[in-house]
Amino acid sequence: MAEFRFSTDVTVRFAETDAQGVAHNSNYLVWFEVARIAYLAEYAGGYQALRDQGLESFVLESHVRYGKPAHFDDRLRIHARIAELRGARFRFDYEITRGGEVIADGWTSHACVDAKTLRPIRIPQALAEAITTAEA
Repeated sequence: MAEFRFSTDVTVRFAETDAQGVAHNSNYLVWFEVARIAYLAEYAGGYQALRDQGLESFVLESHVRYGKPAHFDDRLRIHARIAELRGARFRFDYEITRGGEVIADGWTSHACVDAKTLRPIRIPQALAEAITTAEA
């Protein structure tokens, strides 16, 4: 995980699984969001602080590649990084590991918008600098 500087842990809850104890595919996007929010809390003062500044972030696209299933009570590590940052757009990359083995990966693409008008705006300089520092 050398290229990922940030990670957070989750444990697969019973409610996230089917009758066979396998995590439903939709939960991987939720776990991506858990990592994204934790990343912003760690490096950018938190998502709510950005919202308080009049900034919102929309998800434009998402992709998940499933390698191996996660099961009830598995301890997973969600790795996250911002791989692309330009204009109003940025992209998070993710890896989900269990015991050091990658079981899924993916990405989400986002756009910064003004909270009132919902029109795209450039990523604020302070946020861009925080991300650059986090990824250095």
